[in-house]
Amino acid sequence: MRTVGSIFLLLVVALIAIAGDKPRVSRASLVAMEKSLDDRVTRFWGENPFALLGPTRGIYLEGYGAVFTAEVNLANSPITLMHLSLTKQELEEHHQKKLERVPKLKGILRQALADSAASLDGVSPEEQIVIAVFLTRYPWEDTAGIPGQITMQAQKKKLLDAKRAGGAGLEAAIRITEY
Repeated sequence: MRTVGSIFLLLVVALIAIAGDKPRVSRASLVAMEKSLDDRVTRFWGENPFALLGPTRGIYLEGYGAVFTAEVNLANSPITLMHLSLTKQELEEHHQKKLERVPKLKGILRQALADSAASLDGVSPEEQIVIAVFLTRYPWEDTAGIPGQITMQAQKKKLLDAKRAGGAGLEAAIRITEY
C-alpha cells in the first residue's frame, strides 16, 4: 500500500509541475500582434473592405519563435452580379492595381515585423519572428509578377538592433521569400 501511495504522490507532483509550466509567450501577446497586423492591413486600403480574409493567426513554437499567418486580397474583383464579364482593359487595370500594391504590402509587413520584436517579450533574442501572408488569386486573373505568398522573417535580436538604430539595417535583417 505504501508503494501505491508513493506512486500516487509522484504522479500528483508531476501533474502539478506540468500544469505549472506556462508558455514563454502568452496568448495575450500573440493576440495583440494578430490585431495589430489586422488593423494595419485593413487601414491601408480603405476602399477594399475585404482586404483581410479572416483574422491573422499567431502561434509560438518553443525554440523557434513566433509565426503569424494571414490571407490578403490585394484588390476586389471587378466582377459583380450586374457585370459578369471583364474587358481586356479591366483585366489589365486589376492586374496593375495588384502589382502596385505588392510593394506597399511588403512595407506594411516589414514595419509590423520590426514593431512586433519589441512587443513579444517572451520570444528570446535568438528566436525568429515570422509573418506569412497568402495572397488571394482569382481563376481569371493574370498573376504574372504577383506572388501567391510573401514570407518575412528575422531573428528578434536583429530586429531590435535595427529598431534601436533608427531603422538602419532593417532591410538586411529581414529575409523575404516569395512564392
